[in-house]
Amino acid sequence: MGKILYMAYGSNLSVEQMRFRCPDARVIGKAYLKDWKLVFRFHADIEPCKGCRVPVLIWEISTQDEKRLDRYEGYPLYYIKKDLNAVMQDTGKSVKAMVFVMATMKKQEPPASHYYHVIEGGYKAFGFDINVLEKAASEALK
Repeated sequence: MGKILYMAYGSNLSVEQMRFRCPDARVIGKAYLKDWKLVFRFHADIEPCKGCRVPVLIWEISTQDEKRLDRYEGYPLYYIKKDLNAVMQDTGKSVKAMVFVMATMKKQEPPASHYYHVIEGGYKAFGFDINVLEKAASEALK
């Protein structure tokens, strides 16, 4: 059974949800994506942005977990997968991991309240910069 590095920036920051969705998953550590920004297109997404940073959580998942995530994320119609390099917060080392990015660039739209609070819980649990999340939500309101 192969192991895959997966980076989460949305509701999969929730350890509870990941325990349910991906029973084999384990947290590797906190990292950030350089030159990307968090946006809401009702659901969380990321897009290239020079000088921006998105906090992410690196998970190690099984191939079975990846299949479960594919279903949950609506792959390949709603989200597609990319391999991106993130910078580990504790070591500064670069790590390549799979991430889900929306398949089409829809207009920004605010998230549902419950969904936002799940992500906010992940930000607080892992000590991520809450300003990144708040900025993405307020930009989606414009």
